Amino acid sequence: MSLEVDSDNYDPENLSHLTKEELIRIILDLKEQNVNRKKLTRKIKPKRTIDFSKYHKRHVVFKLLYLGWDYHGFATQENSEKTIEHELFRALTVCCLIESRQTSNYHRCGRTDKGVSSFSQAISLTVRSSGDENNELPYCKMLNRLLPKDIRIVAWSPVKEDFSARFDCGSRTYKYWFPRGDLDVDLMNQALLHVVGTHDFRNLCKMDVANGVVQFYRRITRADIKICSENNQFSTNRNYDMCELTIVGKAFLWHQIRCIVSVLILVGCRKENENIFKDLLNIENCPRKPQYCLASDLPLNLFDCQFENINWIIEDESISEVITSLQCSWATNMIKATMLGEMLKNTETLAENNVNNQSKWLIQGVKSKIYQPLLKRPASASLENRIQYYTKKGKLKLECKEK
Repeated sequence: MSLEVDSDNYDPENLSHLTKEELIRIILDLKEQNVNRKKLTRKIKPKRTIDFSKYHKRHVVFKLLYLGWDYHGFATQENSEKTIEHELFRALTVCCLIESRQTSNYHRCGRTDKGVSSFSQAISLTVRSSGDENNELPYCKMLNRLLPKDIRIVAWSPVKEDFSARFDCGSRTYKYWFPRGDLDVDLMNQALLHVVGTHDFRNLCKMDVANGVVQFYRRITRADIKICSENNQFSTNRNYDMCELTIVGKAFLWHQIRCIVSVLILVGCRKENENIFKDLLNIENCPRKPQYCLASDLPLNLFDCQFENINWIIEDESISEVITSLQCSWATNMIKATMLGEMLKNTETLAENNVNNQSKWLIQGVKSKIYQPLLKRPASASLENRIQYYTKKGKLKLECKEK
């Protein structure tokens, strides 16, 4: 017998002739009709809007951390929503802390590239306020509730109206973590001595002439490497220890850190000597940048941004949630690292010779079988030629921008 029953035309007074299966089908049909009827009659809630002119406002600075490995960079992009700023402004708008980016007096401290992370990025902007300094809105909680787990607001502070997270930053610290492998760390530290000080870094960055960057002098106040973590899982092989490069300066050029790391790795592999930075920073003798590949973005971190007279406000409930989230990520990745370590230990016993290629992947691009020294490689166009090219094209904006 078919279970097809017209639930709109059946006689409720005469159900005795129906089977159990038919009764069940009628009940299910009625339930489905009721659901569909509710969907049709449900009122669409209007999008929440507020009149910002009726609320107090406050200029603040937010400290945030993010794991940038899965993002296309910090800054908003026209062709991608997978950026840190996109997520930030989505959260800021949804919880009605700002009306729009354009009206928020927004500044960012650093513009990190695709794949780069930060433990202490800072942004300044004007947001909605409760108007009560002793009972301000819980900014960290409000934003972290809406942000992805790999982007967290850590703290905030009220600042003066003319404060800029970009221009009022006293110094920026970048860190770059990498495995020791077969690198000569002592030789790398000797090479870094030539980087400290004020230099023209045009050969150690990506020249952004089209956007008006025509001056490449920057000052680095600190640059050194230390062994930050000894891997006890490989107690007899120190090539699995982790190294930490620290570079401190007021401002940096586009890809400056990754270019420095790329050359530094060549020094550590003993393919370049410890004076290579001195040679590359001598613009008279080396006016054009030799062609070389960038170092990986994965290990790079905007680790600290220093400001004067900032008293960070920590929300206890929110910071506990941030710590818990980071602990979960740490545990997940440590489990993976431990498993990989055990696989490596077991597999290495099968090889007749020692293999220490832990740091080989740090420099991107295709590796040449025959190494050609940097100063003998083909070079990019000179700064003067670039300026002339973009001037003729009418694309040169004569502004000096710091990345």
